[in-house]
Amino acid sequence: MPHLDSDLLRTFLAVRDTGSILAGAERIHRTQSAVSVQIRKLEELLGKAVFVRHGRGVRLTAAGERLEPVARKVVRELNDIFAELTGAELAGVLRIGVPDDYSSELLLQIIAEFARDNPKVELNVQRSLSTGYSAALASGQMDIAVHEVAELGLNMEPLKNEQVVWAASRAHAVHEADPLPVALFDRDCWWRDMAVNALNESGKTYRVVYSSESATGVAAAVRAGVAVGVLRAGMLGADITPLSAEQGFPALPASKLVIEFGSNIDTKTCGAMADAIRKAFAGMR
Repeated sequence: MPHLDSDLLRTFLAVRDTGSILAGAERIHRTQSAVSVQIRKLEELLGKAVFVRHGRGVRLTAAGERLEPVARKVVRELNDIFAELTGAELAGVLRIGVPDDYSSELLLQIIAEFARDNPKVELNVQRSLSTGYSAALASGQMDIAVHEVAELGLNMEPLKNEQVVWAASRAHAVHEADPLPVALFDRDCWWRDMAVNALNESGKTYRVVYSSESATGVAAAVRAGVAVGVLRAGMLGADITPLSAEQGFPALPASKLVIEFGSNIDTKTCGAMADAIRKAFAGMR
């Protein structure tokens, strides 16, 4: 009698969580063709499609939506009993720092999945200003953090590079004002120093009209037409446009998204979380 293999369910969830066959394959360390075969086999067993293909990836069908909660329950219970019987169950407290920007949604999803798979681990998620993460890790106040740096340092592992750009609202000509109104990060942030140095070197007259502790705060000021600002290219949308060197805004160096480890780098719990983060970002480099 035909039956659902747990391996098929794991493949199904990997594709569901990443939104594409390719990204799902990278998450579970298989080839794209192998994952396609697995999904096709699952659909043949069910007699229904579980995904609808579209230009940017896949989305669930009605049958896929019905299967998802059951698949998660089965996989979670299998993971739990395996960990219990083999003595590999994770426990303890893990203190994590995550940024307050576009990547936080993905990171919080990873953390939620980790929590479901490891219910005995108490997760303490901190979303404070990331400029303090390195000090918190070094002092033992935090175990692991994902944040952006200008240069790689000790205990840092690169996840992704992304270009940083000058940005302005598409609906306003604020970038043509003199003096130039600028929105910057406040406190001791290397992004602020980078922006100020670039402005000084360009010879522009400017004034800081808005300060924020987060990238989302700077983006809000830019979107509203209050000022120009420095943002990650991935944060630009239909209402925000990059500014070029031809417009008088020099190119800026890329930002490095890293995992940084604290004093608990060798613990199983910290290592498992780092592995989950690596897998999620594997297809984004």
